[in-house]
Amino acid sequence: MEKVKLFLQGVGLDRRTAALLTGAACGAGALVVLLLKVQTRREAQDKIRRAKDRRADSLQRAEQAVRRYKQSHPGVDLAFILAKSLTELTNDLQEGLLSPEDVFYSYMEKTLDVNKDLNCCTGILLESFEELETVASKKEGLLYGVPVSIKENYAYKNHDSSCGVIVNLDRPDQQHSVIVEVLKRQGAIPFVKTNLPQGLLNYDCGNPIYGQTVNPHHLQKTSGGSSGGEGALVAGGGSVLGFGSDVGGSIRIPASFCGVCGLKPTAGRLSSTGLKPIYRGQKSVPSSPGPMARDVDGVALGMRALLCDHMFALDPTVPPIPFNMQMYQSSEPLRIGYLEDDGLTQPSPSMARGVREVKALLEQAGHTLVPYTPPRVFYALNELLVKGLLADGGNSLIKKLEGGPVDPCLLQQVMPYYLPKWMKKTLSVLLKPVFPRASVALRSLCGVGSVENLWKQHSDIEDYIQETIAEWRRLNIDVLLCPVIGPAFNFFYCGKLTSALSYMALYNLLTFPAGVVPVSTVTAGDEEELGRYEGHHQDYWDRLFKQAVTGGEGLPVAVQCVALPWQDELCLRFMKEVERLVQQNLYSSSLPGA
Repeated sequence: MEKVKLFLQGVGLDRRTAALLTGAACGAGALVVLLLKVQTRREAQDKIRRAKDRRADSLQRAEQAVRRYKQSHPGVDLAFILAKSLTELTNDLQEGLLSPEDVFYSYMEKTLDVNKDLNCCTGILLESFEELETVASKKEGLLYGVPVSIKENYAYKNHDSSCGVIVNLDRPDQQHSVIVEVLKRQGAIPFVKTNLPQGLLNYDCGNPIYGQTVNPHHLQKTSGGSSGGEGALVAGGGSVLGFGSDVGGSIRIPASFCGVCGLKPTAGRLSSTGLKPIYRGQKSVPSSPGPMARDVDGVALGMRALLCDHMFALDPTVPPIPFNMQMYQSSEPLRIGYLEDDGLTQPSPSMARGVREVKALLEQAGHTLVPYTPPRVFYALNELLVKGLLADGGNSLIKKLEGGPVDPCLLQQVMPYYLPKWMKKTLSVLLKPVFPRASVALRSLCGVGSVENLWKQHSDIEDYIQETIAEWRRLNIDVLLCPVIGPAFNFFYCGKLTSALSYMALYNLLTFPAGVVPVSTVTAGDEEELGRYEGHHQDYWDRLFKQAVTGGEGLPVAVQCVALPWQDELCLRFMKEVERLVQQNLYSSSLPGA
């Protein structure tokens, strides 16, 4: 404004007039800024309103269609259909024992009912009603007649893939994602899109557009994320097979929190074409689409259906490796590495107990268990993973959040991203003596700084992958048993506790396939032991973790199964073995006199 004042004086105006005009210019400028902010806020509110209206309309029209079908088909046994596993359901559909129409409307009705409590759906795909007629006449594909759910960031023609951010609304996709195309070719019927957190890079499940998704086992707990809508819907019985994506645990965390099975395949095993990230170009930590189901066979069938010639033709960048059924069905004894604690975040009592109990069952079944310690976890999390995901210091994510409010589940996570680089560095130095972990995290949030540093970071990741594989080779292990965070968190803790992601995100960095299997529930003993929890560092984040998992009695407990890259079927086979032994043990324990 001083320059404006000098300019006005330079054109012959006296000081008083120049000052008045300068003040007027300042006021006008401030008014313009204010009006622009008001307009931006109004446009955001209008976008949100339109998105909510579209969702409400799709839900209402689906309810009307279900009502009409039930009136014309009063004999449909909803409970009978919903109780079937995916394997049983596909067999009955193929053999004509169930009709695609009865199955479709049963799951549609259940989804509409579940969504009222869990808020897990972003919209019904009304095209699925027409798709049902086409599928019923063809009777083709491994998933013939199976209704499937997809995460909101899967492209579906004429529907938004917003990733929970307002700037992406009112931009409907022009074509289906490759996975949607393949599912349709296999006879499946994508019928609903499910909720996710704002900006995807968060393991809660809330956004300003569609709100917060809650846990089907405890409505005051989160479903986890980012594929939290899928986890909640599958666990709630509204979907027999769902598809999410995973860049730091985003399939495995909701699977753990909600008590279902989920697989993060090897990066690149399935097509990501049409799978929307929050921002493109990030190559350090690849995202993987993957299936979620109530049991491991359901997850495996989802993989079998996708790993077909049609996917390989639609996306030639995917290696044409069909599903290896022989490896999945193998019964050879395994040499299994096991990990109870990664040394970074002390596991909750139920996490540690889950691993110990499964280890004992595996040993009793004749498998060999070998202690395993992942190399340099603290370094991998901060220097490789965080710096890789946020190589630009978080600027790309911040830009995507512009034009609307930041959701409470994300707010505390992204607040440091807004700080200038010099302030992050200064705070990192100041925090080092009192909060060392936060000091390192702030330094990592500065990003890589240059293209040369980015290339070095990529080479460091390659070196870390080879270092980890060498450790597996040294121990001669086939697979790894390790914890997955849980039980389900209380609301608004996920954004405060990115440090707890090391148990899952490490395998995104490594590109290893990793899956989750529920094995138990939180006991009163777990809760009592949690009362004595202090954590490895006894700092603010350890105290937050204890608060996050408090009150979890009765909630699902899961373990994580990991294999080397491109051995997804071996990972699934290991998951299936864990599931079998746990179910066998439960059955034995329930017998009289046990």
